[in-house]
Amino acid sequence: MPDTEADTDHFVRDDTRAFLAMLEAMNGPNMEDMELGEARMSMRAMGSIAEADAQDVAVVRDLTCPGPAGEIPLRFYDTKDTRGPTPVVMFFHGGGFVIGDLEVYDSLCREIAHQLDLPVVSVDYRLAPEAPFPAAPDDCEAAARWVASSPKALDREVTGLVITGDSAGGNLTIVTTNQLANEPADVPVIVQAPIYPIADDISQHQSLKDFAEGFLLDSKTMGWFTRSYAGDADDPRHTPMVGDCSNTPPTVICTAGLDPLRDSGRNYAAHLIQQGTEVSYFEFPGIIHGFTTLRKAIPSGQADLDTFLAAIKVKLDAFQQGGAN
Repeated sequence: MPDTEADTDHFVRDDTRAFLAMLEAMNGPNMEDMELGEARMSMRAMGSIAEADAQDVAVVRDLTCPGPAGEIPLRFYDTKDTRGPTPVVMFFHGGGFVIGDLEVYDSLCREIAHQLDLPVVSVDYRLAPEAPFPAAPDDCEAAARWVASSPKALDREVTGLVITGDSAGGNLTIVTTNQLANEPADVPVIVQAPIYPIADDISQHQSLKDFAEGFLLDSKTMGWFTRSYAGDADDPRHTPMVGDCSNTPPTVICTAGLDPLRDSGRNYAAHLIQQGTEVSYFEFPGIIHGFTTLRKAIPSGQADLDTFLAAIKVKLDAFQQGGAN
């Protein structure tokens, strides 16, 4: 790991530096050098030591919905046992389309439900390499359309969708939002909120060059994810900025200042602003990719997550006030 402030001239928070030093001292194998199952378990293990304790919520229930290749596992959260007509948050997890699952993101989904006071549906979409592109966007779109239909299994009348997710899930957030903008579901996407997303071709980005090693997500692991996912870079369901983003709803985007994906989020925010979309963009300095699920190890990331979720709430409030007029 580089001596980050001395060697890169980038600001690094004290808790971020301490977490990176801990990882360096552990000297574990790179994820791309592990067996697939071991790599997936390593992400769970990281969460068990680095993620914040889970919020208590009234409802946590595992469900399934129909998908293009069979049933899609879901996890449903709500802070209330019952509620009237409501927007629902769709959450798509990260992990490079290869790792990640409902358990890794359980604490984050509970936090989202708690802070927004909305139901959350977390989607356990199919993973590569067993199910390469376009399995993940196919599953996420199917799950979003199912939730939009107010299925009896949710016992909620759904009035709109808030779509969010991190990293690969940030990509799937944008892709799914675009699909539902072009071919509407039973209710609209009210807000989309990608977290450090992949939105364009990252290969020439300065952030990839600056943070290719030593900042948790490195270029070798990203290459493994890319090869495993086996996507088509010219397909807008893989690279959303090559497609039509003109019907994008109000958007909240956040990136991490020390993230190789930082510039992709920057570019996407600028692209939406240039086309007239209402955008709130946050670039949190001195923190790394994955901070939303590392809040015990990097406590300062909690305030960043709070800021991000508060911005979503502002846009939801504006939508609800507009609907009442």
